[in-house]
Amino acid sequence: MATTASTAARTSLASVTLEVADVDAARRFYSAFGVDAYIRLRASEAPSTGFRGFTLALTVSGPATVDGFVAAAVDAGATVLKPAAKSMWGYGGVLAAPDGTIWKIATSAKKDTGPATREIDEVVLLLGVEDVKATKQFYVDRGLTVAKSFGGKYAEFASGGSGPVKLALYKRRGLAKDLGVPADGAGSHRVVLGGTADTFTDPDGFAWETAA
Repeated sequence: MATTASTAARTSLASVTLEVADVDAARRFYSAFGVDAYIRLRASEAPSTGFRGFTLALTVSGPATVDGFVAAAVDAGATVLKPAAKSMWGYGGVLAAPDGTIWKIATSAKKDTGPATREIDEVVLLLGVEDVKATKQFYVDRGLTVAKSFGGKYAEFASGGSGPVKLALYKRRGLAKDLGVPADGAGSHRVVLGGTADTFTDPDGFAWETAA
């Protein structure tokens, strides 16, 4: 999709809105989880089955902090999809919020160098897409700047300082495998991206609205 230079100059991710069946219940959960400052919520009954095609990933300082966030989420009603454990790249776990949103909490550190905290270093909205290169180019054409890129496997965009959440792309099937869920899914993604330019829908059906 073509875009003007002026549009390109001001396009960036400003907000992430999760569509949930019960806004009050979701607000209580995300407040207890400790991520309410990073997302918005709105009511929706849009049908959605299986994998919604995205995850929100938290990067934190160490394993104890990962465990703290996982415990807080589980206490508030989350379901563990992959228990927190060590891996080649660090330590992390995956859970599903009561509203169905999948969250990944991870650290590159394999050992704690200090006490557990409730601090979040980074939040990334990771979209599972069919063609990383094509979707990356779509967003570049809309003015987003690529910060990291690994061929057709992964791409991350610069935040631009406009919002608390970074945007990244990953192969849909690879993302589902990493999260421990089947890749199949249908219906609404149940997430809306708030942008600083116009309203549009990307090649994988993720909807953008002009952020308020």
